Amino acid sequence: MSLLAALPAALPAALPTEIPSPSVGVWHLGPLPIRGYAMCILAGIVVAVWLTQRRLEARGHRSGIAIDISAWAVPFGIVGGRIYHLITTPQPYFGEGGDPWKAFAIYEGGLGIWGAVMLGALGAWIGCRKNGVSFRDFVDAAAPGLAIAQAMGRFGNWFNNEIYGGPTDLPWKLRIYEWDTSAGRAVVDAAGNPVVKGYFHPTFLYEALWCLLLAAVLVWMGRRLDLKAGQVFAAYVIGYPIGRFVIESMRSDSANLILGHRVNTWVSLLVIVFGLYLWRRFGRLPQPPAPSAPADPPAADPAVTEAADGSNDGARAEADAERPAQS
Repeated sequence: MSLLAALPAALPAALPTEIPSPSVGVWHLGPLPIRGYAMCILAGIVVAVWLTQRRLEARGHRSGIAIDISAWAVPFGIVGGRIYHLITTPQPYFGEGGDPWKAFAIYEGGLGIWGAVMLGALGAWIGCRKNGVSFRDFVDAAAPGLAIAQAMGRFGNWFNNEIYGGPTDLPWKLRIYEWDTSAGRAVVDAAGNPVVKGYFHPTFLYEALWCLLLAAVLVWMGRRLDLKAGQVFAAYVIGYPIGRFVIESMRSDSANLILGHRVNTWVSLLVIVFGLYLWRRFGRLPQPPAPSAPADPPAADPAVTEAADGSNDGARAEADAERPAQS
């Protein structure tokens, strides 16, 4: 009984009172830099493509179709995400004292999800057209994996010590270092220790958890509800910005404002409205045809087989008939 009574007092001491951040975001393998941000993005893409393939195969599509379509969707999405970031945050690149060449430094962070989804969807549409797959089937299959990829990508922000909220002393407060972006590591003091900037809300983690919850809900909806093709994707378009709207109001990093609110806050509202339109639009469209199974190789014609066998028998008979004349 005394042990149980002491447990509540000992529990806070056993639990971590903060979330540490990496003091290094780039490791060098010889001359090759390995960046935590890039690795998180790449890992998210791999998981998303794998899950999309599994979901497409369950719908009757051939093996490897997700890779073929993603070969269009992923590059378009990366370019779209970067363009959105440059449009909404142009100052570090094109403002006073900015460096235009940094616009190509995607590895330092800066991919806007809205641009990634918009241009990525265009790439997916092209890939679907080239591979004979219904676009609505593909985006339904891809939606949960896309949400998971976003969750994994947010840990890239953790490696870069970015995307955090206001100061807090909650047990899950995030330790943030003064960061040298060009070096990809924390600023150090005279003793070589990383300089702590402060403790903040881990909004990157909040968003990652929201994305994982959204992915689970999307999978459940696809299995349990009688939805039209495209409506799972529409639910993703509605669901993600709901969480983003809340989390965006918690973030403390600099951002451009419109009427006193962050640009992404306004965009979240517009995307929710667009998602509602897609839900209604897809709900009125007829279902796409079911994918056709890969064609089996044509069966051999028995008559042709017999003729072939007969011709061989005839040739053997002629050879046998010639042997006595030759002897």
